[in-house]
Amino acid sequence: MSGPDWLTAPRRIRRGAALTLVFASVLAAGAATGSWSEDDEEGRNAAPSARSVVSLRDRDRGSADDAVDAAAEAMADGKSGAEAAEAAEEVVSRSGDRWASVYSQGEFKDFEQALDGAYTGVGLWARRAADGRIEVAKVRRDGPAARAGVRRGDRLASVDGREVKGRPVTDVVALLRGDREGTPVALGLERGTRAWSTTVRRERLSADSVTVTRLAGGGVKIKVDAFTKGSGEAVRAAVRQAPRGAGVLLDLRGNAGGLVSEAVTAASALLDGGLVATYDDRGRQRALHARPGGDAARPVVALVDGGTMSAAELLTGALQDRGRAVVVGSRTFGKGSVQMPSELPDGSVAELTVGHYRTPSGRAVDGRGITPDLEVEDGAQERAETVLTGLGPPS
Repeated sequence: MSGPDWLTAPRRIRRGAALTLVFASVLAAGAATGSWSEDDEEGRNAAPSARSVVSLRDRDRGSADDAVDAAAEAMADGKSGAEAAEAAEEVVSRSGDRWASVYSQGEFKDFEQALDGAYTGVGLWARRAADGRIEVAKVRRDGPAARAGVRRGDRLASVDGREVKGRPVTDVVALLRGDREGTPVALGLERGTRAWSTTVRRERLSADSVTVTRLAGGGVKIKVDAFTKGSGEAVRAAVRQAPRGAGVLLDLRGNAGGLVSEAVTAASALLDGGLVATYDDRGRQRALHARPGGDAARPVVALVDGGTMSAAELLTGALQDRGRAVVVGSRTFGKGSVQMPSELPDGSVAELTVGHYRTPSGRAVDGRGITPDLEVEDGAQERAETVLTGLGPPS
């Protein structure tokens, strides 16, 4: 693969329905079909992979080769593609690499499409209520579900005739998603005492991962849900379009990562060039730099929490180390390792950790996270807005 490669999930992802954790977290707050809201506990445990910037080092190449060899041997013995992938997964599991993953060919394709900021679905978020029922948390305004009359707060009773009450949200996501545009999906819905069914057709939808709102104090809140394709430029545009002198509240809560290149582009919006992060490549130090010309004077507060991961931590660390933002919230997740995908003989893909990145001051993030300048659990946004107001306009 060319270009920036991966920074992946915060736990070992197994094949099958569990992989949906990755897809849905990429899209969780960006009109993801069947994904959970930020308030859903299951959604906090997953992060999307993000393309990184390294090649396999010699000492890591052995593990990747072992996985490839295991899959090739299984296929030579007449095993199926799925069995070959399982053989590779067993090797990956024994490697002790907590971030390693094995994806089927189709899963990896869907994964890449999710990072490209698009998906095939019906345009709704779902979450599990306290009674085990699946509730519609949000509906994309222009999506198939909205046109069919689905509303926030409706209960999803079934998908294609399968009852969903008590199922993990990830399983419901898997039922709602599809590979092709135009394929039908039957939804059983409840609203109050009314129960009805409707059939909608999946569409190719974009996942808008950046939203901009004005704050009461005159500042601008830029919420980045994931670093999918185009999100970095969206942040740059939001900063350029912000009123003169207005502060920026950069909300990275629940941002599970994404494309590293997009995080660097976002950093370029608020830095006038300079170092964003370093990483090791076969024993040599490499560096990521922001583009020159960013707004280096506007007041900035970065809002983070335990769901801030991977590429989002890379951005947070750069702004904090460079003295460009006051970081408010709770300690971030601590995912600072880099993965590289290796294609297996059956077309599936294994990912293994090949390195780690550091902030501009040399701090390691993996397993440690980033400690905010002001640690706040409850009322974090209100405190962040107060801090932003106190920073005043640029001089």
